[in-house]
Amino acid sequence: MLTQVLLPAILGIIMFGMGLSLVKEDFIRLAKVPKSVIAGLTGQLILLPLLAFTLVTAFSAPVEIAIGIMILAACPGGTTSNLISHIARANLALSVSLTAITTVICVITTPLLIRFSIDHFTQTDATAFSLIGVSINLIVLLLVPISIGMLLRHLFSKAARRAEPFFRHFSTIFMIMLIVAIFYQEREMMQASFPDIFFITFSLNIGATVMGVLLARAFSLSKKDGLTLGIEIGTQNATMAMLIAITFIENNAYSIAAGIYGITMYVGAFLLVGYHKLTLPPTE
Repeated sequence: MLTQVLLPAILGIIMFGMGLSLVKEDFIRLAKVPKSVIAGLTGQLILLPLLAFTLVTAFSAPVEIAIGIMILAACPGGTTSNLISHIARANLALSVSLTAITTVICVITTPLLIRFSIDHFTQTDATAFSLIGVSINLIVLLLVPISIGMLLRHLFSKAARRAEPFFRHFSTIFMIMLIVAIFYQEREMMQASFPDIFFITFSLNIGATVMGVLLARAFSLSKKDGLTLGIEIGTQNATMAMLIAITFIENNAYSIAAGIYGITMYVGAFLLVGYHKLTLPPTE
């Protein structure tokens, strides 16, 4: 009941809350800033998984941690990145747009990357892992609630804007509760390998954040867009990664890495925001 009904339902509620924050203009806007979007998608969908794979391979991470890290890297950014972008006065429109489009794309890319990771790190054929099944689950739990949320935002704009903060707070509180539960249940494994897990997740966060800034420079984007990409690529949807591990794959050990990342992912973002503030010209 908990893993097959309650947790997926909560993820659906969180995605519904994300839908309340989106309007169709967020997707239309993508065509107006192609370079920024291409840079963001390149970092989120290609370079981040490559970075994650490099780290877990280089540090010979245990199988459960390696697969957990790859699940995390396969997930899109979440509403947390949008909130940090708003606080940092980054390009919020770009952040929201990238979160929206990567959430749609991950319905296809996430199952493929998870299947590859299980095959590679367990050295066995992941026949029990259904690509179609996970994709359908992601459509039901991500795209459908988001679409309903967007529809209600269109029909009842004022009420949706008032309700949006509740769902954002709900998402944060639920992620904290889930992290605590996972840490308690898998405490022995976490104690045995915590230094290594922490170092890998911290390195992934810092590396992904720096990657966003460097991508902005490579694509000749503004410093503000660089700040946005750093936040967006470095702040993953840890809640989704944990729920995929627990509910779809039914292996709690895979969720430990995402749980630790859910704590450490704020470090890179806040360091980047602090650096951005310190280096702003006086006129800005």
